[in-house]
Amino acid sequence: MTTKKRIKMGIPGLDEMLEGGLIENSICAIIGTYGTGKTTFALQYIFEGLKNGEKTIFISLEERVDEIYENLLERGWNVEPYREKSLFIIKLDPTDFNISINSIKKDLPDLIKSIGATRVAIDPISLFEGLFDDLAVRRKEMFKFIEMMRDLNCSFILTSETHEENNYSSKYGLIEYLADTVIILRYLRPSDLSEVHPAVEVVKMRRSAHSREIKPYDIMQDRINVYSDASVF
Repeated sequence: MTTKKRIKMGIPGLDEMLEGGLIENSICAIIGTYGTGKTTFALQYIFEGLKNGEKTIFISLEERVDEIYENLLERGWNVEPYREKSLFIIKLDPTDFNISINSIKKDLPDLIKSIGATRVAIDPISLFEGLFDDLAVRRKEMFKFIEMMRDLNCSFILTSETHEENNYSSKYGLIEYLADTVIILRYLRPSDLSEVHPAVEVVKMRRSAHSREIKPYDIMQDRINVYSDASVF
């Protein structure tokens, strides 16, 4: 158990599953297959911080900056008053190894400190992991990266695709061991194949109790709802 301060993700139902929210200054991994809404969960977390007057950074290794702003506006989230003031969206090109490595390892800590950011999302961290071909080097670099983040007065969300053969594991099977909290998004298909249910599960949360149930969720036009009182079975 812990008495540390909580920060809400701004997702009804999920914050309840997390016993009030993520622990402040912790690292959360959101792992899910394609189409489960990992980016939307991360953006909701960022938008919740903006509403609370926090400085935030969203780092995309996949979508362009204009596409992310378009996504936010389509959801009815008015982020223009925050743009380049308390919301900073950065696009990194994962194909440019040296620039991406240096930007995340060196420039990110300086940026966080300079603007006083308290919430950061990296989407997806698996593209950063994939920059390292050698397994031993990847493990070493990810461990160093996570340790660097722990020295910053900031809360992180890192998204990752699932492993191609295991929907309960991240793409490279590393981030779930390094993160403090692990949230898995997946599809559940009943035996009669009548309907597919998106479901969320909190599989790990260091220093805190948390729900161990699997709950259905919906991604609506302007919000995400996790039905913490419902059952997927």
